[in-house]
Amino acid sequence: MSGSYDDRDGKIWMDGAFVDWREAKVHVLTHAMHYASSVFEGERAYNGKIFKSREHSERLIASAAALDMPMPYSVDEIEAAKEATLKESGLTDAYVRAVVWRGSGEDMGVASAKNPVRMAIAVWPWGAYYGDAKMQGAKLDIAEWKRPSPETIPVHAKAAGLYMICTISKHKAEAKGCSDALFMDYRGYVAEATGANVFFVKDGEVHTPLADCFLNGITRQTVIQMLKDKGITVIERHILPEEMADFEQCWLTGTAAEVTPVGQIGDYTFEVGDITRDIAESYEKLVRA
Repeated sequence: MSGSYDDRDGKIWMDGAFVDWREAKVHVLTHAMHYASSVFEGERAYNGKIFKSREHSERLIASAAALDMPMPYSVDEIEAAKEATLKESGLTDAYVRAVVWRGSGEDMGVASAKNPVRMAIAVWPWGAYYGDAKMQGAKLDIAEWKRPSPETIPVHAKAAGLYMICTISKHKAEAKGCSDALFMDYRGYVAEATGANVFFVKDGEVHTPLADCFLNGITRQTVIQMLKDKGITVIERHILPEEMADFEQCWLTGTAAEVTPVGQIGDYTFEVGDITRDIAESYEKLVRA
């Protein structure tokens, strides 16, 4: 595949059937385009198998429920559709995007109960999310925006609207020569990057922000269990930004990011140390097992 994302050969699964990639279109009055009534999952396939596929499908349904969108498909049906789309793509190592949204219909105000809930699945090649940062450590800006309170938005849904501040923060970071941006939360604690969770190392122990106002990533959960299986202490807690001065190592986790070392966040610097390298290598082995 090459070229822009709307101009490629191949098929996209939409509402139960395959359509030509270039014809996978929606109407301009699609509710999701105007009111962010959309949820999605990003997944990776390795050696022809989607990693943690069922967990992603379950979370997709949970996210849709949080946005009051009745899912038209069960977990088993989503699983079958993803497998069929991966097979149709002809790829074995690939990125898988499943998206669910309120389409166009009788409603075009804030309410959209009369509009159909639609779903699509697309598969494409996607290499390292942060380029060569896997070797030397990514450089992160500190975002000016904050992750919101759970009282303001369904923070545990993988909802499109929650990524608005991610886009503008990442644009600003890239303009400064950074790969990404790190958010604080509404209380001022360290939260996450624009599309990945963050981990720190100090004195052989791993510290990671408590996922009480942002997505508890599937890769995050996987890495925490891997660390515990290795006998490494993992502390999930509120972390103040100034504590980053005392942390020795840092990495990001996410489906797209996988395990990516971090060399710098703002003025704070980190080494790509043994624990970081080991967990990155172990994760790579796990997903390809």
